[in-house]
Amino acid sequence: MLVVMAHGATKKEIDGVCEAIKAMGYTPLPMPGAQRTTVGLVGNDRRVDGSLVAELPGVAQIIHVSNQYKQVSREWRPDPTIVTIAPGVTFGGEDVPVIAGPCSVESEAQILESARAVRAAGGVALRGGAFKPRSSPYSFQGLGRKGLELLALAKRETGLAIVTEAMDDEGAHLCAEVADCLQIGARNMQNYSLLKTVGRIKKPVLLKRGMAATIEDLLLSAEYVLSEGNPNVILCERGLRSFDTTSRNLFDLTAIPVVKGLSHLPIVADPSHGTGRRDKVTPMARAAVAAGADGIIVEMHPHPERALSDGAQSLTPDQFSELMRQLRRVAEAVDRSIAGSPVGVA
Repeated sequence: MLVVMAHGATKKEIDGVCEAIKAMGYTPLPMPGAQRTTVGLVGNDRRVDGSLVAELPGVAQIIHVSNQYKQVSREWRPDPTIVTIAPGVTFGGEDVPVIAGPCSVESEAQILESARAVRAAGGVALRGGAFKPRSSPYSFQGLGRKGLELLALAKRETGLAIVTEAMDDEGAHLCAEVADCLQIGARNMQNYSLLKTVGRIKKPVLLKRGMAATIEDLLLSAEYVLSEGNPNVILCERGLRSFDTTSRNLFDLTAIPVVKGLSHLPIVADPSHGTGRRDKVTPMARAAVAAGADGIIVEMHPHPERALSDGAQSLTPDQFSELMRQLRRVAEAVDRSIAGSPVGVA
């Protein structure tokens, strides 16, 4: 439920509404706006009798939020949320940031070469897994703490923001020491303990859609993070499992405009996992920007043929540079722009 305060409502009137909500056994969440303040009611799993606050001084309107995901819903907040993960790196505005880098941090030479290539092409954030969930227990699982140290080194050298995946509660706290944005992977989208943890850590979160998750599942998972007091969530479409084996996943482009209609949170697209094939990454990234994606995250490796994970879907540095050139043209056509510029270009 949302309590919309009258224009010019006093602090005393707003406090009175908050006290009434507390007396009902719920938590009030005041949200000052440009014109007026709204007070959200959280902690309920069913419709609340709004008549108990509707007649209080300063109350203009009661709005019942119909979706289970409340704080994530556009009913709760009609204006888009802008999530800033580092100075100048924002998601949800007119600029479209591009996050790129290898699936896994493998060595100092590899991650530094990757970071330099991302920066040179105009990317604004570096992705790379220090901890990697893999389908097989015998596959490369990441370098762990050493990987985080190498990501910190890459950040110092290039200035790129860092996006890296947290797999569990302990790892989330470790990653938060280095990362500007904590990634929750598809396999952990419904790891509710982990979602609560990153909600309490308060670092920006990039939440990937699960491999068999509905859009409502994704939004409810985001609600877990917001319910812990962290509003800085970026959603990510990364493809669904399908019966068709011609690509790794079914890249659901429709999810981008659907999510933007249902939620105020920004949504980015991952065409690397969405297709699993290097030659399909660029065309689907172009399509995602045209569909309204608030960012792109792609895998790029200086030597994909030697990658320890996801080499088949990783772009080379030259391919990534060409992708950035094409994305700038697409973004311009839909009245947006790609954040950042290639090194040496104003």
